[in-house]
Amino acid sequence: MIEQIRPNALAEWLKNKQGDKPVVVLDVREPAEWRTASVKESDFALVQMSMGSVPARVQELDPQLPIAILCHHGGRSMQVAQFLTSRGFVQVVNIAGGIDAWSMEIDNSIPRY
Repeated sequence: MIEQIRPNALAEWLKNKQGDKPVVVLDVREPAEWRTASVKESDFALVQMSMGSVPARVQELDPQLPIAILCHHGGRSMQVAQFLTSRGFVQVVNIAGGIDAWSMEIDNSIPRY
């Protein structure tokens, strides 16, 4: 089962996961979506990798790092979380509600679409 957290719980999750290596927020939306609305790096490293490119680029991700996955509402990110888990990634969480919820819960300057 993939753990799910709301955006407003992400800060606590990040705090609990941080160590010597950065925590990654993996945004799996499409480039046009990134241009429309994007989160800003804070206590995490932001990696933008569209869902369709993840299988070909999975080697760019460190399976030892905590990864929180983000999409528009949480569906694509859940699929990517399942994919990564099946490839041996152990610290994976889905950001439930996606960037839409992020805009409502954390940063209302992020456009909703």
